[in-house]
Amino acid sequence: MARILIIAGVVLVLAGLLWPWLSRLGLGQLPGDIVVRRPGFTFYFPIVTSLLASAVLTLIFWIFRR
Repeated sequence: MARILIIAGVVLVLAGLLWPWLSRLGLGQLPGDIVVRRPGFTFYFPIVTSLLASAVLTLIFWIFRR
């Protein structure tokens, strides 16, 4: 369990450091992401981005388990 938490922490730190470059890929602005803009209010729900991230992480974990 400790190993998984350490790996997750390292991945989060790397994602944070690489965020300026990752944001240029367009993640978070995919078709299907829900954005509601009203005066003084913005609601953002990145459903497609979440599904894509989930699929990629599932594939990565599946590869490492083998």
